[in-house]
Amino acid sequence: MGEKLGMIGLGKMGLALARQMMVDGHELFGYDIDPERMKLLEDEGGTPVECSKILAEKCDITFSILLKAEHIEENTVGPNGIVQAGKEGLIHVEMSTMPPAFQIGLAEKLSGHGIEMLDAPISGSHNKVDDRVITFMVGGKDEVFERARPILEPLAAATTHTGAVGTGATMKVVTNLFVNSVTALMAEMVVLGERAGLSHGTMEECLGAGSVRGAMWDVMGPRFFNRDFAPRGAVEIFAKDMGIAIDLAKEHGLDLQVVPAARKMFQRAEAAGWGKDDASRVLEVYEGKDLE
Repeated sequence: MGEKLGMIGLGKMGLALARQMMVDGHELFGYDIDPERMKLLEDEGGTPVECSKILAEKCDITFSILLKAEHIEENTVGPNGIVQAGKEGLIHVEMSTMPPAFQIGLAEKLSGHGIEMLDAPISGSHNKVDDRVITFMVGGKDEVFERARPILEPLAAATTHTGAVGTGATMKVVTNLFVNSVTALMAEMVVLGERAGLSHGTMEECLGAGSVRGAMWDVMGPRFFNRDFAPRGAVEIFAKDMGIAIDLAKEHGLDLQVVPAARKMFQRAEAAGWGKDDASRVLEVYEGKDLE
């Protein structure tokens, strides 16, 4: 039997997850500040509601996936947030990419209202949700994780319990450190190969068969060669996430070298007005087009 679930944040990822939750037989309520996103949910068969408080009143488990920390706090502990429902025993699954300290602090605030929290960030872009090849990294109490596991596991290729609240966020930061930096490195690789006279066919064959071979190259290689910058993982999100990685490293006495250098290229892309474009557009920074 399906659960009554609530999704706060109906952006590309939130709406895609909501759709798949409904496919799995759950009743889905949703809230977003954008009425157009609410209408899209309704068109998919979900039920839009006026605020997160009402969402919590109607649901067994709530989820949030939002871009900014202030938006998360507004919808959880704010005047119209889930805590205002007064629903002790509610489980909230916070799926946004945030610093571990933020997630730990939020869990403490929610606990004061009798709400248990999991931090469950996602690896994989929204276009992978329908194929169920995303992964979840979930921090929280064992018994709370086990309660949410039957909902999360069918949505993903892997769902890993990483430990206490905050460890999911830490694992996501570490994962993104690789993904973000390698995207910049691959852009360098392609531009250098092109300027040194290599054809795309030669690079595709050699890179796809050699030590570069892997999921990242399979996804990003065609985007670079085709100059395909249609948004999947946005430049602005890469820049934000790399900033989180740099700050987390400093908290633990580590001075990162590669990530700050790569981040500067994404910041240049963002400054050029390409923040909403796919992160592959960082290639044009290496070509100097952001300065034109």
